[in-house]
Amino acid sequence: MKKIFNWTYLAPVLAWTLYFFIPIGTDLTVNLIAGAFLVGSVMAAVHHAEVVAHRVGEPYGTIILAIAVTLLEASIIVSLMLAGGKGSESYAKNTLFSAVMLILNGILGISMLIGALKHKEQTFQTKSVTIALVALVSILVLTLVLPNFTTSVAGPHYSKPQLIMVTIACVLIYGSFLFTQTIRHREYFLTEESEHTTIISRKESLVSLLLLLVCLGVVILLAKSLSPVIESGVAAAGLPNALVGVFIAAVILLPEGIAAVRAATKNKFQTSINLSLGSALASIGLSIPTVAILCTALDLPLVLGLDKKSMILLGLSVFTVMLSLNKGRTNGLYGMVLLVNLMTYIFTLIYE
Repeated sequence: MKKIFNWTYLAPVLAWTLYFFIPIGTDLTVNLIAGAFLVGSVMAAVHHAEVVAHRVGEPYGTIILAIAVTLLEASIIVSLMLAGGKGSESYAKNTLFSAVMLILNGILGISMLIGALKHKEQTFQTKSVTIALVALVSILVLTLVLPNFTTSVAGPHYSKPQLIMVTIACVLIYGSFLFTQTIRHREYFLTEESEHTTIISRKESLVSLLLLLVCLGVVILLAKSLSPVIESGVAAAGLPNALVGVFIAAVILLPEGIAAVRAATKNKFQTSINLSLGSALASIGLSIPTVAILCTALDLPLVLGLDKKSMILLGLSVFTVMLSLNKGRTNGLYGMVLLVNLMTYIFTLIYE
């Protein structure tokens, strides 16, 4: 434990040093080292998130990780929108849609499949799933689907009054979900603790919380710095630029994804669900209001409505997750179908 702890202290320090003192994107060796530090910082973030989760208990531990990642995700979206450029008005929509597809199909799918390979079946509380999905479906429709059908403004846009209304709706729904998850029906989201629970001191948990934010911050910045390199490689290969957004979303979600898969291997699928659905809710429920407030204040254009193909894939993903999680038990087939959905999403990005 001590060895891992020291390594997780060192990884973000080295990553931040590289980011500030060595120009990224100018040399292949530097880019490879930056990629290695990026992965190291992700692994360190997972460790510190687990330390915090042990200290505060469920579901607070998963909420801390979800909100920390989402706030940093929102910050990178805002910074890129302020930088302008072609397609900047669609950046929030593309990134958040990619994140939702990766969470619902990728993180949940891998967790289900790996859990099934090791434990055959895993159990969880269906009430927690219903609560999360009710909130998630409502936010998804209000933010990514409804803009295509309003008529106050032409195109997949909201007018300013509509955008303010949707911002308030997202905050109310997500706030109600947090209240339900942590106070009113906290028992629906709890997991069975093992008999040998690791004792985490208050000092250790506070240090890990700080280092979690430090790790997540450098992950976001390194991903942003490496994205032009990835973008150049994607363009050179003749692939669509949308794959860069998928890459950035995947890197941002790595800490939660690894934590969810680890929980599934330990037969704690309730934790996997808390992380996955909680992350999807936080990504939309927090990022959309943040971006909407900025765009309203600075009079920036914002495209939220998905195209027809994306709406079909989103509907398929949500419907498959609802069917997979409605009985309180998982199996490998559910995970495989979700992963096929994810492969279809990636494939249709390349071959439209």
